[in-house]
Amino acid sequence: MNPTWTEYLTEQGASLDGADIRFAAPDTEARSLASGTVVVPLVHLGLIRSRGDDSASFLHNLLSNEVKNLAPDLAQWTSFNSPKGRMLASILLWRESDAHVLAVSADIQPALLKKLSMYVLRSKVKLTDADADTVLIGVSGAGADRVLTAAGLALPAARMAQTVAGEARCIRVDDNNAIVALPGAEAPRVFDALVAAGAVKAGTATWELAMIRAGVPLITTATQEEFVAQMINYEVIGGVNFQKGCYPGQEIVARTQYLGKLKKRMYRVHFTGDALPAAGADLYTAEFGEQSAGKLVNVVPAPDGGFEALAVMQMSSADGDVRVGSPAGPRLSFLDLPYALP
Repeated sequence: MNPTWTEYLTEQGASLDGADIRFAAPDTEARSLASGTVVVPLVHLGLIRSRGDDSASFLHNLLSNEVKNLAPDLAQWTSFNSPKGRMLASILLWRESDAHVLAVSADIQPALLKKLSMYVLRSKVKLTDADADTVLIGVSGAGADRVLTAAGLALPAARMAQTVAGEARCIRVDDNNAIVALPGAEAPRVFDALVAAGAVKAGTATWELAMIRAGVPLITTATQEEFVAQMINYEVIGGVNFQKGCYPGQEIVARTQYLGKLKKRMYRVHFTGDALPAAGADLYTAEFGEQSAGKLVNVVPAPDGGFEALAVMQMSSADGDVRVGSPAGPRLSFLDLPYALP
């Protein structure tokens, strides 16, 4: 993490706890998201830069999506998987002029960088930790377009597209969410401009709530190797290309797709409780008794009480009586996702 950036955020009233940040109580920040537009330092994400003549082909052979033909003005979701097809990382990937950048959960970034480096061998590729020189800022809310434009940032019209204005790169995730990637030295100025344009400063939980509502999961240490890509709807949001060649776990991912062996899916849910459960917490149903029927992927406090989460569970249990933490734990209620499931 860039120390100059974190020092600036502290001066702005931020409370930092490792890779978590907040400016106010999570429920207060979440209400800001509901009523307007928020700007969030994405310190919970870590960055890896891949540079070299073989960068595209190197990543193409390791990740679940098509990289070699990724257009310069596009970004993509992709994943790195174990040989058994279980996700080790969910990745937002985009092109720079001479490199590719991978954004992943900060808690898995060091190990992932080391793991990917083991595959380099004779490839003309150099992988580096990009956290020291590049900062990510999230902008979320119905007024995201207006705020970004007022701050002098060019927002692309299409989802998963990117535009560059000066040294700032803007990636549109969906209608209401965008990520700005820029040099650390420029980040304070741009953050100030976004706030001046009307965005409210908010923390990690608020961005995670926005992504939960967008149906976009983030694999963390707690959920590594728990899910095949389709279990977390990754093919629905464009994170898997079924026409490309081999990559680690490709056979399992393809078999799941074409032989109809998928038994679990990811849903958006709400539940009440006294304490925030951790990602990876087990889910229970009467059908499976004491045996886990699924897991929470990401979970945050909801603005009106309780918690909102993305949860993977047996498809046969969806909309049924599903409990968190134990067979007698809080009951889930099911909320809409912004996309249809196959």
